[in-house]
Amino acid sequence: MVDPVSYDEFIASVSGPLGWFFVLLTVMNLVAAARTVLGRDGTTLLQWKRFRLVSGQLWVVLAVWFAIQAVLCFRADPTSMAWVAMPNWAKQWVDHWMSPTWYTIGLLGGLLGMFLARRFFVRPPVAWLMLNLSMWFLGASLTDQNFYQIVSKPDNVPIVGMVYLLGFFTWMSAYRAVQNDDRLARGEPPLEAVDDEKTLVWPDLVYIELICMVAVTAVLIVWAIVLKAPLEEPANAAHTPNPSKAPWYFLGLQELLVYFDPWLAGVVLPGLILFGLIAIPYLDPNPEGVGYYTILKRPFAYVVFQFGFLGLWISLILMGTFLRGPNWSFFGIYETWDVHKSATLQHYNLSDYFWIWMLGRELPTASADAGMGGRVAVILWRELPGLLLMTLYFIGLPILAASRIPLFRQLYAQMGWPRFAVMMLLLMWMILLPIKMVANWQLNLQYFVAIPEWTLNL
Repeated sequence: MVDPVSYDEFIASVSGPLGWFFVLLTVMNLVAAARTVLGRDGTTLLQWKRFRLVSGQLWVVLAVWFAIQAVLCFRADPTSMAWVAMPNWAKQWVDHWMSPTWYTIGLLGGLLGMFLARRFFVRPPVAWLMLNLSMWFLGASLTDQNFYQIVSKPDNVPIVGMVYLLGFFTWMSAYRAVQNDDRLARGEPPLEAVDDEKTLVWPDLVYIELICMVAVTAVLIVWAIVLKAPLEEPANAAHTPNPSKAPWYFLGLQELLVYFDPWLAGVVLPGLILFGLIAIPYLDPNPEGVGYYTILKRPFAYVVFQFGFLGLWISLILMGTFLRGPNWSFFGIYETWDVHKSATLQHYNLSDYFWIWMLGRELPTASADAGMGGRVAVILWRELPGLLLMTLYFIGLPILAASRIPLFRQLYAQMGWPRFAVMMLLLMWMILLPIKMVANWQLNLQYFVAIPEWTLNL
């Protein structure tokens, strides 16, 4: 995947833009420090005896650090860039832990941790520090040829921007939600109820929309000039690109095709997503939290949405963009895309594990002269372990949750069994996705229920 250029030539080509990138970070932190000093709203980040570190002081330190990085980049020699680049040991460590299992577990665990400690992470100094760390990580990683080739592709540039936009809007909504939760706990109205001044469409709203239209047009023009259109050669039936990836907005569905049959991953699951979004107003019995940001008033809805949107959909898009390479194999973000990388060639079904591995027997098969009823009975007997497991999962677990878990017991009482059953069906399908993915990666498990005779595999 690396272009046939030497590392020195590569460094010379990226050092200039990277230098301006660090200049931008320097200016950003100087502006943040100035606002903190002028506004006299510095937050104490660390205090030990007489030593006290205020947020404004940290922003100045970061500005100086990024300025030094910019100077080193503008020198444009490998020796100076070695102080900017991500160390090799760090790249090896990241690639080692960038396996699909640890990626998924780490992402879901990180989202859960930030939800539980949201009062810490929504603090503006903490969010600004996390932004700086992520920008430094991006800049230091751009000195790696493999990482640069992935991130700088015209198709992938908007994905990088999407990550930062999602981070900002997720933080902003959580920040406002925490503020509103505190206000409601004190008996005060939410912020949205306080700021109820009417705004005229003309001229206020129209002027804002006009300014946004001009700004977006300018950005698109610059984008079209700087980034080449990601056009490929004409289609050739004798040559398929490797990897052949769908557009970014379909990468999640393409990733699902690895774990489910096409009719299920391409038709049923997207249909369930649309049905679930349409059904939300009819399933949610909670009248609170409408028209303003909140978490405590709607914790279950908030967690389920973040799990489905960030933990599943966005996660699959990022996985397909940055971690999937030739032959649809997994690669670390710094790893060379080698078409000869070995992949798991053999997957097994749950019936294989049960009959062959556990019982040491052959899979049940119908005799050649068996009738339709006999063949159906043999198929059901062969897949009985998977059928029982899926029955317990989709029926037994919801019943157990409604009777044993207080949250679901309360939801069942509020919603009634029809709406509760629909909600649990959608929720169990959501949870099944990461379960199936991890089972595929760790156990080489292809299907829980495999009935190729009927084109029915789950």
